[in-house]
Amino acid sequence: MASLGTLNDLKILSLEPAGAILDGGPEGPILLAQAPPDVAVGQVLRVFAYREDEGRLVAFLRPPLALGGEVGFLKVLSTNPAGSYLDWGLPNPLFMPWKEVKHELRRFIKPGQKALVFLFMDEKGHMAASTRLADFLVDEAEGFREGDKVSLMIADRTDLGFRVIVNHQYWGMVHDSDLFKKVSRGETHEGWVKAPRPDLKLSLSLSAPGYAKVDAVAQALLDTLKRRGGFLPLTDKSAPEQIYAAFGISKKTFKLTLGALYKQRRIALEESGIRLLEEP
Repeated sequence: MASLGTLNDLKILSLEPAGAILDGGPEGPILLAQAPPDVAVGQVLRVFAYREDEGRLVAFLRPPLALGGEVGFLKVLSTNPAGSYLDWGLPNPLFMPWKEVKHELRRFIKPGQKALVFLFMDEKGHMAASTRLADFLVDEAEGFREGDKVSLMIADRTDLGFRVIVNHQYWGMVHDSDLFKKVSRGETHEGWVKAPRPDLKLSLSLSAPGYAKVDAVAQALLDTLKRRGGFLPLTDKSAPEQIYAAFGISKKTFKLTLGALYKQRRIALEESGIRLLEEP
């Protein structure tokens, strides 16, 4: 059974000159116009399926830049009195009616600009986009634990840090104290949940907590030492900005990594830097 607007595993019913006809279940047959040359009847393919404006059901092997129920950062291709058309990575652009654009954002919706939008199914069963993210995302998130890994999309700058979109479902915040590099609207990152809050709002970090990242960082540090002749002019007293520029981690994680490698007798900690020790 096909679920429109998302990814599906659909069986090939027949091969026609126009392409492969897929079994969409109750939705009916779905055309895969760009079928690979080596497919066969009965084979199952993972495809993205949706309804075109004319009502025809079509499928593509390559998914769009965002699926239904997700947030995307999409470029505006054109506008008209009814709305705008966005590039979502498929041959036909994605429509966004003006009623789905917040009034204060309308002056930014012009060709060449990008918009942060939520993709949804409209009342006619067509995919559409909306800048009214608050209609689709929620502030309170239950079931998360400290250290849980999530996906983040950068949204808006605030006085406290950056408001972010978590797993395409929730609002969250990455505070300035947890930012060690520049981020921009629309970027996607891995993130980790900090200690849960009583109000169920999500505070997040762009760095893995505690020892979760130490093993990977330790190997990266050892590899860097080898490339640099066995010495790095960094210590546990170096500025956080220097550490992040070198390894993309917080100073806390860096110090944990140094401690682990020192106990393993892999490095020596000198006043001016770190020295690689020969393996026994």
